[in-house]
Parts: sequence; C-alpha cells; structure tokens
Amino acid sequence: MILFPNCKINIGLQVIAKRADGFHNLQTVFYPAKWYDAVEILPAPDGETTVRTTGNLVEAAPENNLCYKAWKILKNDFSHLPEVQFILHKAIPVGAGLGGGSADAAFVLKGLNAKFSLGLSAQKLIEYAGRLGSDCSFFITGRPAYAEGRGEILSNIELSLDGYSCIIVYPSVAVATAWAFGQVKPSLPVHDLRSAVALPVEEWRDKIFNDFERPIFSRFPQIEALKQQLYRAGASYASLSGSGSAVFAIFREDDFRLPVFPANYVTKIFRFSSGEQ
Repeated sequence: MILFPNCKINIGLQVIAKRADGFHNLQTVFYPAKWYDAVEILPAPDGETTVRTTGNLVEAAPENNLCYKAWKILKNDFSHLPEVQFILHKAIPVGAGLGGGSADAAFVLKGLNAKFSLGLSAQKLIEYAGRLGSDCSFFITGRPAYAEGRGEILSNIELSLDGYSCIIVYPSVAVATAWAFGQVKPSLPVHDLRSAVALPVEEWRDKIFNDFERPIFSRFPQIEALKQQLYRAGASYASLSGSGSAVFAIFREDDFRLPVFPANYVTKIFRFSSGEQ
C-alpha cells in the first residue's frame, strides 16, 4: 500500500491564550495544498516495525517518527495489528509550517485502518489523530476547516479557492515550533477570522494575519522579504504558513509574474480544485 499525504496551509493563525497544559489556544483555517510525501506500508522483514526514510533529511529517531507513533497508538488497542515496515519519502519540507509530519501520521492511521480492516470510523480516526499532533486531525478528512483549541477542534467552513493558483516557497530555513510559540504574546484578534475568510481573497490582506510573522520576520528578515516579493509579483494574498518558515501566495493565473528566487529556495506551484487534494 502506497499513500500520498498532502500538506496544508494556514489562512490566518491567531494565538489566543496560553493553556494550563503548556499548549496554546488558537484560531486558524486549515486548507489542503498539493505538496506530497509518499508512505509505503510493507510487511516487516525482520518481524519488527521500522521506518526507513528517503528524500529530505528527517532527524528524528525512527521510534519518534510520527508514522511509527501512529502505528503504535493503534497497536495498543488492536493487538492483532501486525508489525510493518514504513518507507517514507519526504518531499514536504520539514520545519516549514506545512504539517507534513502530521499528514504522514494521519494517512498512516487511515492506511492501517483500511489495510487491516480495523473498522474505525472517520470520527474515531480523528480522535486518534488528535493524540498525535495538534493539526493531525485535519488530515483525516482533508477538507477546509476552521480550527480552535490546539488546532484539533475542527468545524466545517464553506471556503473554495477554485479559480486561484498557489505558490508555496520554502526558503531553506527550518523554524522550531516550540521556539516560535515562545516568541508570541497571546492576544484576542482584531478581526473575526470566520467573517474575514468569507470575504473575497483580494480583501484578506488587511484583515487576515498570522501572529507568528512578527517574531519570525524579525529573526529571519529574508522570509519577510519573500512575502513582499510575492505581493509585488501580483499575489492576491500572501502569508506565512503555520509557525513558518514557508510562505504561500494565492493568485489569479493572469496576474502573477513568477519571481526569481535564490537557488536554495524550494517552490511548489499548483492550481486549487474542489474535491482534489
């Protein structure tokens, strides 16, 4: 079985309050994007679950990989779940705020459920995913969602970007999530995100913000320069995704002039389309 986990972008990200458990309450809109990893699930050659990675460097030990953790969390409840080998090809940049690791874990949950006939509903898979990561639950359905709590409380949102294209640019800088949250001062948002995202994309620029931009732009001025470069190129809306460091731009095909980026920047361009991840 081969799975192709896709990443996400955050349209707005507001850090509301620090929680007693050390996490933060936030508000954001998750939207699926077409940058993919690949995960193959094979029988374990030595009778022990392992993770082998190719592509982008993954520094975590195999037992700390979210694919392994997804298998382990199911194994705890389904003792008959066999040992497997995961071959994970990482194409989604790491530390970019695109949720690649969370996507891998969610797709593994779905894949194991299907491959070994565990009979888990989508809601139950969402509950398992929520135990693996704050944004992991989103990838079970992959539909646009308004997220609250740590990012695991999801509600449907009527949002379609059909007719727009997207460019995601990774400036070859990894931003540690823990560091980024430590730099943000929680506060109530100025604009209601639900209302703002219902406006035309061309009106988002002055109403939808990512709270991580201020500290990350201060630490990495080249990322702020990247966002401004995308606006000059004709983007309807541009923003940091998640806690960084990737920047995405939404644009209408006729209005965008592809900038020239440094050689070490990695880009992905795609067109949004309903029902397709």
